[in-house]
Amino acid sequence: MTTTRTDTGTLLALTFVVSFCSFAYEFVYSELLTVMYGGTVTQYVITVGLYFFSLGIGAALSDDLNATDLGGNFFRTEVLLAAVAPAGFLLIVGLNSVRIPQAVPAELTWTVARLPVVVVGFLSGFELPLLTHMVDELDAEETRTPTWFRTVGNTVHSAVVSVIGLVWTIERTEGRRSGLSVVLAMDYVGGLVGAVVYARVLYPILGLIPTIFVLALLNGIAALVFAAHFGSWSWWPFGSGSASARPDDHALSLGRVSKTLLVVCLLLTASYAGVVAKHDVADERLSQLYLEQQIENEYPPGAMRASVVSQKTTTYQHVIRYNRTWTGAGPNPHFTGQTEQCLRLGSAVQLCESWAESYHRGLVDVPMSLVEPGPETKVLVVGGGDWIAIDHLRAYNVTVDHVDLDAEFMQEAKTDPYFRQWHDDAYKYDRLNTTTADGYHYLQETNETYDLVLLDVPGATDDDLLTLYSAEFYRSVRNHLSDDGVVVTWGYSPDGYPEHHKAFVNTVGAAGFTQQLSYWVRQDIDADDETERVEKFYVFAPGDRRPLTGESETEYVRQHRDHYQHVEWRAVPRYRGVRANSIFHPNYDILVDT
Repeated sequence: MTTTRTDTGTLLALTFVVSFCSFAYEFVYSELLTVMYGGTVTQYVITVGLYFFSLGIGAALSDDLNATDLGGNFFRTEVLLAAVAPAGFLLIVGLNSVRIPQAVPAELTWTVARLPVVVVGFLSGFELPLLTHMVDELDAEETRTPTWFRTVGNTVHSAVVSVIGLVWTIERTEGRRSGLSVVLAMDYVGGLVGAVVYARVLYPILGLIPTIFVLALLNGIAALVFAAHFGSWSWWPFGSGSASARPDDHALSLGRVSKTLLVVCLLLTASYAGVVAKHDVADERLSQLYLEQQIENEYPPGAMRASVVSQKTTTYQHVIRYNRTWTGAGPNPHFTGQTEQCLRLGSAVQLCESWAESYHRGLVDVPMSLVEPGPETKVLVVGGGDWIAIDHLRAYNVTVDHVDLDAEFMQEAKTDPYFRQWHDDAYKYDRLNTTTADGYHYLQETNETYDLVLLDVPGATDDDLLTLYSAEFYRSVRNHLSDDGVVVTWGYSPDGYPEHHKAFVNTVGAAGFTQQLSYWVRQDIDADDETERVEKFYVFAPGDRRPLTGESETEYVRQHRDHYQHVEWRAVPRYRGVRANSIFHPNYDILVDT
């Protein structure tokens, strides 16, 4: 069979593309599993480990594939990857969208959710051996390798060998490189480009859902290009010959590939092209269906209907606004009326209309009883990009430093009517200084001291938030408190999240806080003339502080004195056998699964 430089160049280009997809699939699944189950480090480490294990198994079994049908097997592999990768993505989403019976072991769900990683890794393991064998067969002479590739390769090779020679004993080799070395080189380049493009372009710009279809589309295109170039396609402008030039018994022949599989490949590729072309619509519809089902699953079957109003992904978080409508039997125990709007940041509920006011009363108006109101009192707010806490602080005429990482969210909240109903343009407060920064790094750099520090931060649902729940962070907060200063944060109930509570309290204690004051903020959220517990708050101090009620109590505490008169300072407990969470030695028990 007559071969050309175009043959080898095509195989090397396909190597780049399939390697690009293979590495990017790994990151897509890692991020998806993180979104679904939390724990960034855990999910990425397990996914990478499973992927490379499966990759090795696939490579080991590649020798059992028919050596006379290398081309057909490569084509089948790419079509299967194009079909399986998106299906696996949707399987993981589906597992987190349906109600799984309690009788089903969590370990079984965990295993099924990671099967797509194994399958994609296994199929990807076939690619390199098949491509290597085909390059070796086609590239029987050095002149078969494209001139540009040999020139670049020789230049890079000479430079690298010169560097290696500084440490190791080397023997320069001349002549044609083996198919393995050439394919591996292109594979590594494709992997690097795939990682960079995923991190800088695909994920931040398109999002996870469109990205999986972009990658599957590339696999489908790779299969079709291979079939067109090496098959019996007289119309293909870059082919190597006519049907007679591709005898059916040749290793690169596609004679054994059924026409049905070719049609399937064409249909998949066309379908993915349509999804990618309308990626905004596809992303919004699929994510909306998932989010609505996930929210409804938090309530008894048939009790609540969710409808996503809007969703937006900033650089740092996924912002979701949705309506929840009570559809259960009997009175609505969650809020007054039938429908209300709520806000989520990622998987954690940030606020709902029924308790937004009471939450900020608990965050600001209760602990303000522990400090003096007025311009001389300095308050630090970490988080609170919705400006609502700032509005409450404005009523006390204190000086506020506000630190939040997400400038995009803060800017939108300034003018959005949904937030303005609570913050009343508080961002214009003349004693407010807002800094766009990470709270931990801000405390590392500032020399300010504060009488009150308010932590209006998301829940500990993600590895990215471990820093704000670390001993190092709380130690920095303590170092920036005035002599009588305190720090306030909302917290998960110790009854509902005992492991988190133990790790959190030990972390705060390890940072040097010795006293705590815990309380619930209460409100009649369902108009039944009885108040319900809405949110739990903790006040921490490195020493004794004045009581919550008394001469300095705020108007809000005075109005609800029956709830707060028995709230007393107590020693921060210490739980044996529970390790504090540290940036350098994280305790993942502090993360919660919402």
